[in-house]
Amino acid sequence: MVKKIILAISFLSLQAVAQEHYTGISTSKRGGLVNGYLNPAELVNMNMKFDINLFNTSINFSNNKLTFSDLTKGDNLEDKFFSGSEATNVRIDGLILGPGLAFKNGNWAYAISTAANFKANLVNVDVALGNAIQNGNSSSLFSITNLNTTENQRLNATTWGEIDLSVARKLAEIGRHKVSAGATLKLLFPGAYANFSVNKLNGTLVNNFGNLGLTNASASVNLSYSGVLGKDFNDSGNFSDFFSQGINGVAADIGFTYTYKEADSNNYILNAGLSIKNIGSMKFKSDSNTSIDYNLNVNGSQVLDMNQFENVSSLSQLEEILMQPQNAPYFQKTKSTQSFTVKLPTTINLYADLKLAKKWFVTGSLLQKVVDDSKNNLVTAQNTYTLIPRFSGKLVEFFAPLTINEISGFTSGFGFRIAGFYIGSSSVISAATNNSKQADIYLGFRVGF
Repeated sequence: MVKKIILAISFLSLQAVAQEHYTGISTSKRGGLVNGYLNPAELVNMNMKFDINLFNTSINFSNNKLTFSDLTKGDNLEDKFFSGSEATNVRIDGLILGPGLAFKNGNWAYAISTAANFKANLVNVDVALGNAIQNGNSSSLFSITNLNTTENQRLNATTWGEIDLSVARKLAEIGRHKVSAGATLKLLFPGAYANFSVNKLNGTLVNNFGNLGLTNASASVNLSYSGVLGKDFNDSGNFSDFFSQGINGVAADIGFTYTYKEADSNNYILNAGLSIKNIGSMKFKSDSNTSIDYNLNVNGSQVLDMNQFENVSSLSQLEEILMQPQNAPYFQKTKSTQSFTVKLPTTINLYADLKLAKKWFVTGSLLQKVVDDSKNNLVTAQNTYTLIPRFSGKLVEFFAPLTINEISGFTSGFGFRIAGFYIGSSSVISAATNNSKQADIYLGFRVGF
C-alpha cells in the first residue's frame, strides 16, 4: 500500500508541479478578488469599480525529502522518501478560483466568487516503518525493526468546492490614515475525503526473508473515507470531485487593513492587513461513507502479516482486509460512524506592503496555522514566511518571492503581471538549481474597470 500511495502522490506532483497561494499577486497594488481571497477587507481597497475573475489556479508540491531533480529523474523515489531519520512529510495543495465578481460602491465593496480545493498529504510517516514495508518483501535478509513513534502518521486527501459571499467597508479615514474591515461567508460543498492514520505505533517489525510480520504492537488506527477517494486513491481524476455532496458546511474569513497614503493622493506608502481564514467545517454524508476507529493490539506470540497490505490501492479495500477473520484479533473497533465532520485549516495571515521609491515595493507576509496537522478529520496547512521585492506599474508588475515553508524550507521564485494576466512561482528559481524541495505554479486572468 505504501508503494502505491507514494507513486500516486509523486504522479500528482509531477502533473502539477505552498500553502500560501498566489504569492506576490495576492498583495498586488492592483487589488481585486485575488487580494480579497487573502483578506476580504482588501476588496474595499480596489482601485477600480468592478473586478471580474475569469480563471485563476494555483498548485504546489512540497516535501522534506525529494529535490526537484529527484522528481524529474524519477529514480528510486520510494527509497528516497524514507531516507534519513526525520519523519517524511509531503503536501500537495491546489486551489482554483473560478468565475467571480467584485463590485465597489463608495465605502462598501461586495463580491461573489467560486473556488475548488484539493489536498493530498503524507504526515509524519516514520522512515523506519516506511523503509521496512517498502523494501521488506523483496529482501533476502533477516532483519528486525523496532518501532516507537509518538506522532500520528497520516495519509490524507480532501476535495471540496465553495461559493463565497464577501462584504467589506471602509471604517474610518482620517487624513492619510484609512482602516477597513471585511468578511466572507463560505458555503462549502464536500467532494471526497480519505484518511488513514496510525497513532503512537509501538512494536517490532520482523522481516523473515521477505515475509513481514508485526509483533508486540499497539496503536490507535483511524480509517475514514467518503466519495470516490475511498474507491481508488491512485486515480488522479478522483481529485477533481469538488461539488458532489451539495452544501454541507459553512466557514468564514474575517480581515482588517490599515493604509497610510501619500499626501494628496490615493496611492499608499504602507498597506498592512490581518485576516483569519477558514473558520469552519464541513460534513461528509455520502452513502459510501465510512469512519472507523480501531485499537491495534498484537500480543505475545501473535504475528500480524504485513505482506497482505502490499497491493492495497484504496481505503475500502483496506477496510475489507481488516474485517477478515484472521485480522479480527488484532483490530478491535472502538467507534464507527457513517457521517463525519472535517475541519478546515484555520490560518492567521499577516502582511505589510511598503513603498520604497516610486514604483518599487517590498512585501512581508506570515501565514501561521492554528491547527494541529496530526489530528484526524482535519485538513492540513503549513506555516509560511515570505519576503517579496516588487516593481509595480499600472499595467506591468514584476515580483520575486523569497519564502520559507515549514515543510520544504527556503525557496525563491519569480512572477509577473501584464494588465489582468499573471503567472508566477514561489520556487522556480530555486527549482532551476535542482535543490528545491518545492515545485509550484500559479496563473490567472481577470478583467477590471
